[in-house]
Amino acid sequence: MEELKRPTKRRGFYVKMRLLNKNGRQQDKNLCFKYYKWVLWFSLTLYFFTSYFINHKPIPLSKTRFTNSKSNHLSRALIESVNKTFLQHPTSYRGSLRDLKIYVYALPSKYNTDWLSNQRCSNHLFAAEVAIHKALLNSDVRTFDPYEADFFFVPVYVSCNFSTVNGFPAIGHARSLISSAIKLVSSEYPFWNRSRGSDHVFVASHDYGACFHAMEERAVADGIPDFLKKSILLQTFGVKYKHPCQEVENVVIPPYIPPESLRRTLERTPVTGRRDIWVFFRGKMEVHPKNISGRFYSKKVRTDIWRRYNGDRRFYLQRHRFAGYQSEIVRSVFCLCPLGWAPWSPRLVESVALGCVPVIIADGIRLPFSNAVNWPEISLTVAEKDVSKLGMILEHVAATNLTSIQKNLWDPSVRRALLFNDQDQEGDATWNVLRALSEKLDRSHSRSRVPSQSHADT
Repeated sequence: MEELKRPTKRRGFYVKMRLLNKNGRQQDKNLCFKYYKWVLWFSLTLYFFTSYFINHKPIPLSKTRFTNSKSNHLSRALIESVNKTFLQHPTSYRGSLRDLKIYVYALPSKYNTDWLSNQRCSNHLFAAEVAIHKALLNSDVRTFDPYEADFFFVPVYVSCNFSTVNGFPAIGHARSLISSAIKLVSSEYPFWNRSRGSDHVFVASHDYGACFHAMEERAVADGIPDFLKKSILLQTFGVKYKHPCQEVENVVIPPYIPPESLRRTLERTPVTGRRDIWVFFRGKMEVHPKNISGRFYSKKVRTDIWRRYNGDRRFYLQRHRFAGYQSEIVRSVFCLCPLGWAPWSPRLVESVALGCVPVIIADGIRLPFSNAVNWPEISLTVAEKDVSKLGMILEHVAATNLTSIQKNLWDPSVRRALLFNDQDQEGDATWNVLRALSEKLDRSHSRSRVPSQSHADT
């Protein structure tokens, strides 16, 4: 009793507990509460685990038919890219793409990522093949169940084999490399054979697309290989007239320009900044003793531009390479985009992205993503035969509707539509590729097997 009278709170609590423990009742109550907490914790854990697996059912092994070959392993670099961004940046526009689903084949690295040891492979103008592959691995439209896929992407890099002689991509191996990839997927999976490749997608980002040659005469003579003629080609080459190198289901895509380099340029000089160069062009002019006529390159267009306007103060024409040439584009009002070996040119994307009005000199060119980019409102088209009138034409535009063209051109959505990102974004170049594919769902074997779904999508 003397201990109970002591004012020390801690001591009183200790004595009280001793007295209660003698009765045994409080001890039983504590044990019951302890067991109750364990039972409750176990029940909640079991509930959350079962809920997760119900909502994230794995693909049945009976469907996948995967083997232990190298073809089922992505390269380490791309896996890290997927792990870093796939779940961090979920996209929410699948509905606007008609619930499009794409399966990406996991080919052995010799078909794609082995080439990335050369840094130029993922940064040069033909690198759309790399950019689209990366974006699809990170995309919300990607499916890991090939049986529910609308399309199958075959990631083969054909423009990464740089010549040691001239430093340009050599694509003589393209046909054999793609043919080998097709043999692999057709032997390990059932999807190529069931559709004869009509729902399979490839990238052909070189001069004459699926003809895989830089010289038009040779490209036409070789034609599109038979094994690709039923597939879908994403290609930079496109013309409005009949041409053997586009006689295949295709989507015209823009050439690749690294978005980081454009961002750095725009941080220094915004598109709305001062433009002190009136007409700009830097590049190969082909005025050379061995080819003075210029008939083999650019159909003589660039040679005519050089000869007529090299001494004109309004024209800033340069034939030599310059690493910082984007800083010249962002200071220019008009940027000439004449054809080279093929009608298209990387200058088209760079000019648009940096706010310089592109002057397209390539008869019959089919421009990328016409549904997303209103080309007539942001660019000028000059016929090849009218190069002699170029100065007069541009003077007229400058005096009439230049301000309106620049206002349309400087809309950020226009720039976004032509740029590829590692993580696809609504409205960017990869998204426009996906939108174009969503308009070709009649080629999807998965949709054709479900009549009600096909009817709803038409």
